[in-house]
Amino acid sequence: MTYLPSPEEIEAARTPVGGWKRDQLAAWGVPWPPPKGWKDELAERWKAARPDGPPAPPPTPAPADFSQETFDFG
Repeated sequence: MTYLPSPEEIEAARTPVGGWKRDQLAAWGVPWPPPKGWKDELAERWKAARPDGPPAPPPTPAPADFSQETFDFG
C-alpha cells in the first residue's frame, strides 16, 4: 500500500537541487519517470480522502488578563 502525502509533505521532500528521489516517488505510488501533473494528482487524491476538509486549527490561548467566573450548578 502506498502512502498518500499532503501537499506540504510533497514540497518538504524536495532534494536540495529541487527534485524528488525515485524511491520517495515510489513510496507515494508515482511511476518513474514521473508523469506530467503527478503533484496535482497526488494533491487532489489527498484532498478527496479528507471529506471534512483540513483539520481545524488549534485553539488560541486565553489572554493573560482573562479570568473566568465559575458557577456551581450542582
